[in-house]
Amino acid sequence: MTSHLSIPLKGSTAGIQYAGWKPADVAMEGLGNRVLAGQRIPVDEGVTLNADVYTPSSPGRYPAVVSFGGYSTEWHTAGIPTGTNEIGSPPVFTDRGYCPVIVERRGMGRSTGEQVMFFDPQDVDDHEKVIAWAAEQPWCDGQVVLFGTSYYGMTQPLVAARKPPALTAFFGNELCTDFFRHLVQFGGVPASFFLAVWMGGNYTESNYTKRMSPTRRALISHLTNGPLHPLLEKMVHRNADRMFGSFMASTPVEWARQVYANWMFDEKTRDESTIPEGSTVVLGDIEVPFTVVQNLGYFNLHQFGSYDLFENAATPADRKWMILGPARFDLPVYAWQGEALAFFDHVLRDVDNGYDEQPPVRYWLEGADRFCTATAFPPPAAEKTVLYLGTGGDDHAIHRLDRQSPDPGSNSWVAVPFGVPVLGGLDEITNQTLTFDLPVVDNLHLAGPVTAQLSFSSNEIDSYVLARLTRVDAAGTLHPLSMGAIRPAARTEDVARSTTIEIAIDSGHREPLTPGEPVVLRFSLTPGPTHLSAGDTLRLELASRTDLLRSDVSEGYAQFDLPVPPYLSRNTVHYAGQSWIEVTSVPGTP
Repeated sequence: MTSHLSIPLKGSTAGIQYAGWKPADVAMEGLGNRVLAGQRIPVDEGVTLNADVYTPSSPGRYPAVVSFGGYSTEWHTAGIPTGTNEIGSPPVFTDRGYCPVIVERRGMGRSTGEQVMFFDPQDVDDHEKVIAWAAEQPWCDGQVVLFGTSYYGMTQPLVAARKPPALTAFFGNELCTDFFRHLVQFGGVPASFFLAVWMGGNYTESNYTKRMSPTRRALISHLTNGPLHPLLEKMVHRNADRMFGSFMASTPVEWARQVYANWMFDEKTRDESTIPEGSTVVLGDIEVPFTVVQNLGYFNLHQFGSYDLFENAATPADRKWMILGPARFDLPVYAWQGEALAFFDHVLRDVDNGYDEQPPVRYWLEGADRFCTATAFPPPAAEKTVLYLGTGGDDHAIHRLDRQSPDPGSNSWVAVPFGVPVLGGLDEITNQTLTFDLPVVDNLHLAGPVTAQLSFSSNEIDSYVLARLTRVDAAGTLHPLSMGAIRPAARTEDVARSTTIEIAIDSGHREPLTPGEPVVLRFSLTPGPTHLSAGDTLRLELASRTDLLRSDVSEGYAQFDLPVPPYLSRNTVHYAGQSWIEVTSVPGTP
């Protein structure tokens, strides 16, 4: 049906929109919006998907912008900060001459059919059919592009690899490409907290049955996307932990609970896992232009997929772009709409807006608070720098990061399983973290992969190791940069799946530790481009509990706790040049 709203939907461009530039021109603007609610897209015999289509008010044919996800979309365009409102703001697109098509997968919301596993090939089949359907509609000029964040971004490379004839380009934000390693597990353990938040927030019975009329959505959008939006954003940040807790306390439908149980308790290896492998195995089939955005605040979710896509897609080098944006946590996700529209104008309409002059890589440089540019990532001029770990005395002391190999020695920390009660004052007796500092004498520009190698032992058969890099400015303020983790019993590198940025770990291959016997742990931290000024400190912290190194959502960091470590134990890192981190430095002052 077609809905002509007496109250127009109010759009929003809250959040960062451009990576260090502004387009010189736009193809169209001021076209208004209308909604074609409840469109039925046939994808199989007796199965139709529900889609809300948004078009300019001005008659004509325009490119379609498809967002295909795994959620009910009833509340999305109302601007309500649900955990899945990651499609952008449709009026922003219609005003510029594009038609958003927001689709619900089979069995979700108003779509018919039965749900299958997330990201199943059946979903990719349906996605292809949605693209073909959109291209044939009277409001479409035959060109289709893709847009969206997280789930809405992760579906894009999967279907782009199929080469649908109408697909012209895609713009994805915060991707996973290897679903087992990037989504279901992190550092070798199931991502139980995130998955409980995700499923509890999106797959309860009410998520399937709730309904909201287009008129009501439009009315609410004037509240959520108006002057109250900054206040709403602050409330979301302030209450994020409480919101996440309420999601985890919810009861998803039986189907989702069964998926969760399988992932947590039964599917310990990639071969056993029922989640599809992901787009990582088909990236070489992608040829269409794309822009991919990575939020540098995601430390244990969406952490490596953007780099995998940019490095391994077969799209010509001058037709793909990667943006590493500053750490932000936004709901709804309205960021990067301006960038996407400029990209689409350039690719679809050949507008001379300056996009063709944008370098392949733009990255936010923390500490300089601006975007830097490069032809690749890491930048071609970048050099690897090894910083060795060395003792500063007893375990509680601040230890050393040094360019020179240290003398033999070791320090240890204790691992306490998450939620296990401990004796009051324990931290005065023994430490749960180790801290290593490198005082910065000369300015240092870091941009590229970060690798840790540790000579590690434990007095248990397994533990957990987290590493976090932080910039400590001259005033003592902490600025988190990157994080990585590894389960010592699951430490085997998966060479075939590793990339320039990530050492892939085969967590399904497990070798229990021999208590007291050192092993080598080699793993990646997320890249964290930063400018370190003289007087700053580069800090490395090691621990075994996520909550000890976790930052707050209000500071832009999306990190989720993990059920680690498995045992009460004492963990030790050994020196003498056997333990180090390798960072990537770029010569010159940014």
